[in-house]
Amino acid sequence: QVQLVESGGGLVQPGGSLRLSCAASGSIFSINDMGWYRQAPGKQREWVARITSGGSTKYEDSVKGRFTISRDNTKNTVSLQMNSLKPEDTAVYYCNAIIQSSAWYMYTYWGQGTQVTVSS
Repeated sequence: QVQLVESGGGLVQPGGSLRLSCAASGSIFSINDMGWYRQAPGKQREWVARITSGGSTKYEDSVKGRFTISRDNTKNTVSLQMNSLKPEDTAVYYCNAIIQSSAWYMYTYWGQGTQVTVSS
């Protein structure tokens, strides 16, 4: 059984930084794309960033230049370094990953989320 667990959320002031991490565990044959989404109060969940197994990255326009996604393939983790945080970044952040857990099963898994609050 595959599980994703996020960590690193918290309360920061505008302009501050946080680093989120997400660890995948369980029966894992391979991990393809990994990414981060967020859901602000009263809003739909939106895509934030993704990274392929080869390290290619892409970001939502509002976080370009401020957020950096990375992964450690030896530890099955993905991270999101968030700098110059703004109040509009306040949301529950979710990691996800496309994981092949057997020769015949591939699925997109989601973590349960970690709260990021940017406020003075």
